[in-house]
Amino acid sequence: MKPPMSERRWARWAWGWAVVGSLISLGASVTGAGDERVVSRIAFGSCANQSAPQPIWDAIVKFDPQVFIWLGDNIYGDIRRPLQLFGKERTTGPWKNVPRFVPSSEQEMESRYTRAKTNPGYSRLRQNAKVIGTWDDHDYGLNDAGKEFGGKITNQRLLLDFLDEPKDSPRRNQAGVYASYTFGPVGKQVKVILLDTRYHRDPLSSDGSILGSEQWTWLEKELMGPATELTIIGSSIQVVSNHSAATGPMFYLEAWGRFPKEMDRLFKLIAESKRDGVFFISGDVHFGEIARYDCGVGYPLFDITSSGLTQSVEKAVPPPLNMVLRFVAWLTPSTMRVMSRNCRFRSCTYGLPNFGAIEIQWGENPVKLIIQVRDTDGHPVTSANVSLSELRAYNGKLVAADTAGGYKRHCSLEVTLPWIIRYRLAILFYCAVAVGSFCWKCLRKCKLD
Repeated sequence: MKPPMSERRWARWAWGWAVVGSLISLGASVTGAGDERVVSRIAFGSCANQSAPQPIWDAIVKFDPQVFIWLGDNIYGDIRRPLQLFGKERTTGPWKNVPRFVPSSEQEMESRYTRAKTNPGYSRLRQNAKVIGTWDDHDYGLNDAGKEFGGKITNQRLLLDFLDEPKDSPRRNQAGVYASYTFGPVGKQVKVILLDTRYHRDPLSSDGSILGSEQWTWLEKELMGPATELTIIGSSIQVVSNHSAATGPMFYLEAWGRFPKEMDRLFKLIAESKRDGVFFISGDVHFGEIARYDCGVGYPLFDITSSGLTQSVEKAVPPPLNMVLRFVAWLTPSTMRVMSRNCRFRSCTYGLPNFGAIEIQWGENPVKLIIQVRDTDGHPVTSANVSLSELRAYNGKLVAADTAGGYKRHCSLEVTLPWIIRYRLAILFYCAVAVGSFCWKCLRKCKLD
């Protein structure tokens, strides 16, 4: 005897929502939809102002990636007010009374995404490459915003529309845009894990959470899952470098290093998962670099930062000051940056528009990785050649970062540097200001005399 119609409908309704609930709890996890093609070229980038010229797409298309990864600031959706130290509306300084950045409307966000998506160069890339991505603050909706931002639900939908996310994707029903993808056949698989460092992030000064409890549970399942030859973790903010430890108190950059407990938890999770072949890609900072951390998981953890496709520190200042910026980049202490004679500049940072490129040479034995930051012409500006065998745990124990032997390159954190080294940039700046003020006073006195 069949149950009454109302009971059958109730059972179907309950079963359907149970399935949806399980998908949300698992997060978005996608295998290349039956695509067993070997992936050997991956490009990535961040910080693309939709209103600025974007000639860099020509170089990216020429690189011919099978996968392109957005790492955030895919558009600049918030509104930036002018710097005003005095006046009725002061956006900076000790008398600041209005915020420098304000959110834009849903219609304006949608318009900016449309402009970005219809860019001719980007349209050509979309024809040949699988495009995936996450967001950072400016496409999230507000500069430096975290979980407190009220427009995140609407803007999540707009981002997923921009990425052509299927309407039935579990990513559209979860709190945040984190996702994972697996490409290639068994034996040559590449797993890409994209984190959401905005939706659940606590305030910057809190040392709270970046990912939130649900995303941490999902990430643990992803890392504990089936092994792949490579695992690329995409974070919109830098994971390995913590430049704020050396640039403060003059200015600060967002990074995992500003949440020490979260960074420690991330490295411990990777180590406990016993997952080999993990490295990071990141954006946000408006310059490119390669960093590595040797004391986290038993093998080097690389972090390739590419930022930005249009936005860069050297474009933000008059050209005569570019050499000053390059000197400052060289002077800023960094314990994690990969230094090489092959770098375009001595600091091994690159402050002009750039994109990231990963080549996987599956035919080599052992498999070889070529990781690069490239300029708008497609030429490498900093690079590293890594054997896949190097990204294998050589022991089951974590190596302590604060070793008894003192400073260790690619191991000692920036916050552990002696104060005279850590703050040398600030010391030089304030000395220069003092000398300049003294010379100005002397000059004025000479003129009066």
